[in-house]
Amino acid sequence: CFSPNNELALTASWDSTAKLWDARTAQCVRTFHGHAEWVNSARFSPDGAKVVTASGDRTAKLWDSHSGTCIRTLRGHSFWVYSACFSNDGKRVLTASGDK
Repeated sequence: CFSPNNELALTASWDSTAKLWDARTAQCVRTFHGHAEWVNSARFSPDGAKVVTASGDRTAKLWDSHSGTCIRTLRGHSFWVYSACFSNDGKRVLTASGDK
């Protein structure tokens, strides 16, 4: 997905990372390391300051988009986390999983 200002692109990968790209030059500017399994989705917060990722390791992670630091790991699912997104005000995160 694209950052709110359309200057950056965020991708999820089977190599257990998410990557931040300069949308103009297509150069990787940051890699988010920390998941133990593939990353299914990655999204920017509405203000672009944070990123949330969803992974096959049954977690979602909240990241600082500027430093690449993991702010928090969200646990609780018993199956892969398929996707995660921010609320419109950026204060909450919603995750989707294969849980029953």
